[in-house]
Amino acid sequence: MDPIAHALAQYGVSLVGLNVLLQQLGMPIPAVPTMMLAGAMAMAGQLNLAAAFAVAVVASVLADLVWFWAGRRFGYPVLRLLCRISLSPDTCVRQTEGIFERWGFYSVVVSKFVPGFSTVAPPIAGALRMHVAAFMLAATASAALWAGAAMLAGVLFARQIDLLLAWMTSHAMVAVVVLAVLVALYAVVKAWQRWRMMRLLAAATISICELRDALALDPPPLLIDVGSPLAHGTRPHIPGAVLLDLDAIAREADFPGDRDIVVYCACPHEVSARKAAQILMQKGYRRVRPLAGGIDAWTKAGLPLAEGVPVQVAPRRTALEAA
Repeated sequence: MDPIAHALAQYGVSLVGLNVLLQQLGMPIPAVPTMMLAGAMAMAGQLNLAAAFAVAVVASVLADLVWFWAGRRFGYPVLRLLCRISLSPDTCVRQTEGIFERWGFYSVVVSKFVPGFSTVAPPIAGALRMHVAAFMLAATASAALWAGAAMLAGVLFARQIDLLLAWMTSHAMVAVVVLAVLVALYAVVKAWQRWRMMRLLAAATISICELRDALALDPPPLLIDVGSPLAHGTRPHIPGAVLLDLDAIAREADFPGDRDIVVYCACPHEVSARKAAQILMQKGYRRVRPLAGGIDAWTKAGLPLAEGVPVQVAPRRTALEAA
């Protein structure tokens, strides 16, 4: 018998709950295969499906509440912390902000089905002061849909799962090697993409001290805070900065060509700022410099900040003319 199946048969639904809890807290432990296996075993009368479903839902909601309160207590930095350990930190930040900004309550409901969004949805809901009752309802619905879909798939494909487990038991080493190679290949590709972008723009970065001195000149550089309206409304920014997202930067055609353009963000490795700089350089602007360390480095240096307030990103021409 497969080791997971053996453990489920021996320890029952508690193992399902523990697996879901640890996975939803952020540990790299897949929970869907375990829930599918639980569904398949229930078909054979080896597991109580209703109990496994209930425990999985409760465990998922408990983990979500931990992240929800972390987001409420510590705010937006929790999201950056979670995205910092992601293999795609730029995608993580932008995707999270975009999904939550567009769908709100319903984004939490479907969060378990969106890769990379499941763990970061609860803390961002907490940081944005989503009502606790609304969050509990959305988190419970999300957990029920997620666990229900996984266990239903296990029920429907019980025979195929049994065949797969039998094959994996007979070819355990091959299965482990194939899985390890795929994971390693994915990690290498993502690391290479990140290194390539950072190397491309590393020479152009501007330090906190250089920016502070440049802002005293006449004219000062154009400062662009790169982030979504959601991000701009939940964190401080450098006074005088134009608040734009990557889409607005890609659309805009009226940036000044006679002075430096300094772009910064609040994301891991300044990836959004570097992406913005890349977009501007492709448009023909050569005096573009990402701020090393972003808003976090500026804040740590004790320099002035303008508090984040709910904003609407200004129309293209108005935003630049305001600078």
